[in-house]
Amino acid sequence: MAADSTTESQPQRRFAKRLTGDVRSRILLSYVVLLAMAGLASVLVVRHVLLVRLNDRVQDDLAQEVREFRSLAGGADPETGQRFGTHTNRIFDVYLDRNVPGEGEQLLTVPRRGKPLYRASERANILLPSDDVARWRRLDSSEHGELETPLGEARYLAVPLASGGESLGTFVVAYFVAGERAEVNEAVRIVAGAAAGILLLGTAVAFFTAGRVLAPLSDLRDAARSISGADMTRRIAAEDEGEIADLGRTFNLMLDRLELAFGSQREFIRDASHELRTPIAVVRGHLELLGEADPTDRAERDATLRLVTGELDRMTRFVEDLLLLAKAESPSFLELETVQVGELCEELITKGRSIASRNWQLDSVPRRSVVADRQRLTQAVMNLARNAVEHTADGDPIAIGGSVDGHEAAIWVRDSGAGIQPEDQARIFERFARGRQSRTRYEGSGLGLAIVRTIAEAHGGRIELRSQPGEGARFTISIPVEGPGETQATSEEVGR
Repeated sequence: MAADSTTESQPQRRFAKRLTGDVRSRILLSYVVLLAMAGLASVLVVRHVLLVRLNDRVQDDLAQEVREFRSLAGGADPETGQRFGTHTNRIFDVYLDRNVPGEGEQLLTVPRRGKPLYRASERANILLPSDDVARWRRLDSSEHGELETPLGEARYLAVPLASGGESLGTFVVAYFVAGERAEVNEAVRIVAGAAAGILLLGTAVAFFTAGRVLAPLSDLRDAARSISGADMTRRIAAEDEGEIADLGRTFNLMLDRLELAFGSQREFIRDASHELRTPIAVVRGHLELLGEADPTDRAERDATLRLVTGELDRMTRFVEDLLLLAKAESPSFLELETVQVGELCEELITKGRSIASRNWQLDSVPRRSVVADRQRLTQAVMNLARNAVEHTADGDPIAIGGSVDGHEAAIWVRDSGAGIQPEDQARIFERFARGRQSRTRYEGSGLGLAIVRTIAEAHGGRIELRSQPGEGARFTISIPVEGPGETQATSEEVGR
């Protein structure tokens, strides 16, 4: 039996845990509790207000009857025109004849001697308890209080009628509040019913509204479950405004970064496996031949070592280039500083002259500064300079220049080589792409222009090419003057 009860309680505990753990359920539960508390508070407040108003009205009615009685007792008999004096019974008779009790009200006159007389509405048509009536005969000061009667609670105000310090009788006005309280209770029941209806309607509306508001979270959950290294294309539809939509957009940006990171990882693996296979095979083959060669043939051994060393150097450059491309998305890729464009161009010309014997020229030297990574810009421009050297001959002109126009700075490298075919101009910035017009066999990794584009885009800029076959080529790196942060902020504002 214990096992059965445990088995039966487990689904209940899972259901309770799911109920309290689900965001929609918790929001709905909080909303229902809040609405129920508001409804209960409204009912209690309405009941309290109605009872207070009932009490105030009863007190006002009692006081009004006493004022009217005292006014009549201090006046004259309407029939004789003479003052009432000590004619107590006449005062009582005239007052009862001339006044009609209100609903639930009773007027009672108790002379010092004689039978009490009363006049009451239908709701209060009952003689008050005899013990109280006997006590009121001897009353010498005003008295108010509550009585329990067959018709329920009655509130009264008793006022003695005296002359010359002697009590002549007592005037009593009583109000039976049971009927009024029944009306109050009926009104409270109506308000409670309305509050219950509002609670049910509000719960239904909150249920569907919460589902609609939290729908992006369900999409977020489904998208997170479906994400894998092979497929990261799913995105959250976040076209509305608000925190949930912002969460969806932030999640999409995270997926963009993850997709880019996974893509870079796949490209790195593919490129490394593709480009390293050949030099490794060459090194392996020549090392095997070196082991079989004549130990006394020094020339063959030196040639093999030079070839193997060259291949290893090329693999080293290739791995370094791949690592640079892989680190391009890292926040620490750029080390920003203030760079004087003119000084940088003069430094680049000096470094270019050490690469090869060409007619190196300086186009322009702007005296403006930019916020950039000096080393990365130098690396990008020197890649362009080496590329220009590969497409020119000794003595051919190669120019480096810079300019600053408004919020954008440009540094370019132009040459007088064979130019680039139109069909090649778009693809040469891709990894391992090489043009068809090189004058010599290019031993590079095929990543030089891809690195240039990566550095330019990391600065929030771009790389542009202008070239015609037979007329040379001009590569221009354009970056924001204030650094990559300005461009990123602008892009985010446009996205919003």
